[in-house]
Amino acid sequence: MLGREGGGLRVCYWLTLVTGLVECLCFAGAVFGWASLVFVLKSDGYFSYLCVNRTVNGTITEDCSAQDEQLSIIFTVASFMNNFFTLPNGFLFDHCGTRVTRLVGISIYTTGTLLIAFSSAALSVLLYPALSFIAVGGILFLVTNMQVGNLFGAHRSTIITLYNGAFDSSSAVFLVVKLLFQDGVSLRASLIFLSSCSVVHLIRTFLLMPRSHIPYPLPENYNYGLKCGNARKSRSRENGAGSSNIQTSQVTETTPFHAQNSSQAPKTETAERSFKSCILSWFFLWHLLWLSVMQLRHYLFIGTLNPMLNRLTAGDPGLVSTYTNAFAITQLCGILCAPWNGLIMDRHKRKPREAGQSETEADLKAAVLSLFVTVLQCVLFSLCAAIPLLPLQYLTFILQVLNRSFLYGGNAAFISMAFPPAHFGKLYGTVMALSAVVSLLQYPCFALINGPLGGNPFAVNVALTILSCLAFIHPLFVYLHCRRQAVERNKANNPTSS
Repeated sequence: MLGREGGGLRVCYWLTLVTGLVECLCFAGAVFGWASLVFVLKSDGYFSYLCVNRTVNGTITEDCSAQDEQLSIIFTVASFMNNFFTLPNGFLFDHCGTRVTRLVGISIYTTGTLLIAFSSAALSVLLYPALSFIAVGGILFLVTNMQVGNLFGAHRSTIITLYNGAFDSSSAVFLVVKLLFQDGVSLRASLIFLSSCSVVHLIRTFLLMPRSHIPYPLPENYNYGLKCGNARKSRSRENGAGSSNIQTSQVTETTPFHAQNSSQAPKTETAERSFKSCILSWFFLWHLLWLSVMQLRHYLFIGTLNPMLNRLTAGDPGLVSTYTNAFAITQLCGILCAPWNGLIMDRHKRKPREAGQSETEADLKAAVLSLFVTVLQCVLFSLCAAIPLLPLQYLTFILQVLNRSFLYGGNAAFISMAFPPAHFGKLYGTVMALSAVVSLLQYPCFALINGPLGGNPFAVNVALTILSCLAFIHPLFVYLHCRRQAVERNKANNPTSS
């Protein structure tokens, strides 16, 4: 139907999708492979000067709890930066477009990998900026790639969750670094190779990504980049459709948190909704709670995995390595788990909508199940993590990667469907930045475990499991909102019945 030009564009769309998946899978979320990298760093003697010999019952043992604490702080800072800098990154993306944002991200990411490459046990402090740079650069890769879902309208949520799943799976990059290290390849060599891949990111930025943004809904025969269609034609189309920062998209939709009688709201309301009204809505606040409590649970688990395994294995390095590898391998499954969430959200797309029902309302109704299942997964994962039984941790790893894939994919998809697309970058950045502040609680939790609790995390794990249950409020609120809208729509369609 699109003819030869349309067929060529579809090939470009798919090429952009596939190369974006490879980029997110191999680079974007590498910082969350921290448990594998810690194994390498300890073997290379990073912060080893903090280890001391202690005598327990006449036996001299090495106490490296101070080393664990220092490494935990590095991950705490990096995970905070990963989320908090999503806010300025969102503003950068909304106002400067894809190309500028990606160039900034590539520069930051490459700086981080080079800092690790040229660090050493004597320069352990370089890990602080290095991990933070990799985290910030990686999230910029993800933010600029998620808009690719706009090229495939009917499968938009599925693709957004797929990219987030690839982001989760990229934590296995440091597993590869660990395995190569055990086979004799130095940490420096591996990180220099990752740094050299910035050339590939640059090529993709100019050939397969738009200068501005990919609009939604997508204009017919939309062109972008230097590869997908004539560059001159592409620029004129981008200026007409994309340079407005997708602010003209979905102008016929109404925001779910507007007036009670949304069926009577003006059709251009979405385009006129302010950023302030979005962040002050109950939808945003409950979504922030939903994300924050579950993210805190995940960050504490990842940041304390190595000392937890040391405790459960009685310090057996072979078992610690085996379970660390198992955890990293399960992270590869993130890209397989994430689309399930997208399919849950997109399951209504092929069905006709109810009379008078907007697309946004239909999207929200479909999102309720996804939000609920995500919280349920987190509670089960947290329960398994709280039980100090070593073989059970295999199940914990599986539930963790499944839940993490649902969490971040569902977060981006919900924001894209519940709020005006003109504010997506800013809202996504704001919710991630605010949740980052909550994630800083992982350090006092770690200090509590190492201090008053004597290394036993059971009480903290139970408390976090109970805290995770608060996230059930969000799907309940969205469900009640959708039911209320359905009642009002029925009244509007049948005025005589009242």
